Amino acid sequence: MTTDANAPWLVAGLGNPGAEYAANRHNVGFMVADLLAERMGARFKRHGKAQAQVVEGRVGPPGPAGRRVVLAKPTSFMNLSGGPVTALRDFYKVPVGNIVAVHDELDIDYGVLRLKLGGGDNGHNGLKSMTKAMGREYHRVRFGIGRPPGRMQVADFVLRDFSPAERKELDYFVDRAADAVEALVIEGLERAQSTYNS
Repeated sequence: MTTDANAPWLVAGLGNPGAEYAANRHNVGFMVADLLAERMGARFKRHGKAQAQVVEGRVGPPGPAGRRVVLAKPTSFMNLSGGPVTALRDFYKVPVGNIVAVHDELDIDYGVLRLKLGGGDNGHNGLKSMTKAMGREYHRVRFGIGRPPGRMQVADFVLRDFSPAERKELDYFVDRAADAVEALVIEGLERAQSTYNS
C-alpha cells in the first residue's frame, strides 16, 4: 500500500480512560503511547474536535526524513474507540494506511509483538469499533498478553493489572513496542516486521 510520503501518521494507543484502568493489561496501548509522547518531549492534551487526548510531533531523523505523527489516546471507552479515531483521521487528513492501532492481544504470548496490516478483530472490542468505523486496512501493533489462566473470564483477565512477575519485564516490552511503532512509521511494515515479529 502506498501513501503520500508527506501525509501524517495517526498512532492510536487503545485503552480505557481513568486511573482505575491505568495499569490493566487492556491499557497497554496507552502505555506505549505515553512512552512515545515522552520520547517526543510532549504531553497529551485534550483535542477540541475528538474524544481523545493527542500529541503532535515527529519521529525519525530531524528534517524532511522525519515523519509527522499524531499520537492519540481515545477518551471514550475501549469499545467506542472507532469514533474518536475516525474524527482524528478526518481532522488531520490521515490516509487509513497511515493509521496504527496499538493494542493488547490475547492469542500471543506475553511480551511478544506482531505487526500487521488489516485482518480481523479477534474479539477485541477496540479493533471491532475501529473496523466498523473505517474498514480494516489500518496497521496493528499487537502486544501479546497471553490467555487467562484456568477458567478466568477473558473480560476479568484483560481488566486486571499485570501480575508482579509480568511487571518485572513490562517496561522493557513497552519500550520495544514503542521502537516497533517508530520503525513501522519510518521504515515501513516489511522492515519493521522482520525486526519485531519475534
